[in-house]
Amino acid sequence: MDLDVAVVGIGRVGLPLALAFANQGLRTVGVDNNAEIVSAVQDGRMPFEEPGAEEILERVQGDGSFRVTGDVAEAARAKHIVLTLGTPSFSHIEIDVGQIRSVLDDLLPHLREGHCIVLRSTIAPGTTEFVAGYLEMHRGFTVGRDLFVAHVPERIAASRFFAEISTLPCIVGGYGEGSGEVAAEPFRALGAPIVQTSPIEAELAKIWTNILRYTMFALPNRLMMECEQYGANVFEVIDLINRDYPRGGMKLPGMTAGTCLRKDFTFSEERSPAPGMLLAVSRVNESVPLFLVDGLKRRLDNGTLRGRKIAVLGLAFKGDTDDERDSLSFKLMRLLERELALVAAHDPHSPSSTLTLAESVADADAIVLATNHSAWKDPAVLARIADLAAPGAVLADPWNCFGQDTVFGVASELADAGAAAHAPGATV
Repeated sequence: MDLDVAVVGIGRVGLPLALAFANQGLRTVGVDNNAEIVSAVQDGRMPFEEPGAEEILERVQGDGSFRVTGDVAEAARAKHIVLTLGTPSFSHIEIDVGQIRSVLDDLLPHLREGHCIVLRSTIAPGTTEFVAGYLEMHRGFTVGRDLFVAHVPERIAASRFFAEISTLPCIVGGYGEGSGEVAAEPFRALGAPIVQTSPIEAELAKIWTNILRYTMFALPNRLMMECEQYGANVFEVIDLINRDYPRGGMKLPGMTAGTCLRKDFTFSEERSPAPGMLLAVSRVNESVPLFLVDGLKRRLDNGTLRGRKIAVLGLAFKGDTDDERDSLSFKLMRLLERELALVAAHDPHSPSSTLTLAESVADADAIVLATNHSAWKDPAVLARIADLAAPGAVLADPWNCFGQDTVFGVASELADAGAAAHAPGATV
């Protein structure tokens, strides 16, 4: 074994991790079956946004501590093989371990005593045990003695990898007696505190971290819908809940999505002893695009979107990233198109965005802030939208990016109010 670490799957989770290992002097190889990703990295280009990654990529390729390949057999040259593979769920609320199983099958002929297999991606309870059993059954190893298997879940937020990899506690759930300590070896080099636990507890801790956030964001989204029902202001209600109250803590509403939050609840729901609760949480968050469409219809003349130009600002699922995976912006646009609206979308970060802000907003009858990019949080942007849009254009801002404390409003009126609030001598 002439390498320290192999990272199989160099997407948004795997590539920054591989770079972090190499940046600490570990001899690292990244493996991926996507030729475009491999080619981009070989050319020194990041295939997605991640602050600080380009500089590290240039450095570790330059000193020879990192390289990439499309040959998964190359991973067996490293003692530690970290799998950062897709773990989607089927439509029937069931984890799909197809990618994990496929890579294991490719690795089986090359595995030998001393290898350590680390599952980094989010997985359903029992998956680490499945992988250990699969290796024992097909190769005759005793996991925890001959071969080592662990779940070391990814816990870092998008666009914060290099700020958090060395500080967030690193959970290590080792299968068998020796797996935990062996699996922790390369992660110790990253500097974060190591927390040893069992595989099942590591799996549950990861998925329930995401379930907690998914549920916490569903509550203000549900409240936003109820405030619309009763003619109340959701931001005023949230302020009343939270203001100087030790048991407040209500979040703000928004388009809650992303590849982790939208699927990870299904890993619990698959075998839940109390089915339905998390499905209800999902339905609330999934209903926000329809809530916005219906809200626009109620506020535009004649109650129809047919032939109306609607600007959707933001395609990423999260502010200040280019990550569109499982973004609700695309569901919003499909719903608008089913109402025969003319949809024009813009995102300053997204590679699939082809229109400028001006092109998307010009003469629009309504504008929806679908992603909470910091680029929107500027009174000048609101003023520009109001100038470019059609007279009386409706603005939907469920994130309250412009700080106007209203989900729906008339763009020109909101811009005038914003200008007055920021005028010299104005009292805020």
